[in-house]
Amino acid sequence: MGCRPLLHGWIRYASNKDQMKKRTKRLIGGLAVAAGAVGTAGAYIKKKNMGVRRRPKKTGVDVWARPGMVVTFRAELMPGREREERTFRVKELLPSGRISLQGADGEHSATEFESLQ
Repeated sequence: MGCRPLLHGWIRYASNKDQMKKRTKRLIGGLAVAAGAVGTAGAYIKKKNMGVRRRPKKTGVDVWARPGMVVTFRAELMPGREREERTFRVKELLPSGRISLQGADGEHSATEFESLQ
């Protein structure tokens, strides 16, 4: 009779040990799935950003016009007017990168004008 309780306790201990192994396997499996998900998300973000070209940070205002320079509005913005009627001289360059013109009211951006050739 002295051996039976010891044997019974040994069997119980062995079954608890197996349950710990099962729990550990589930934990490690869960961590593996989580790591895979993080890796997949990282690869997706890298691929998504690959087509986007990074622009260097602007240190100052992009100077696309200078005071005294002659600029011409795009024809789409002033339909029915000849080129001479759409041409103005730059009065001042504003800190925002926009310009004010001699003979035209308001502030204007680079996209409103024909590109320099």
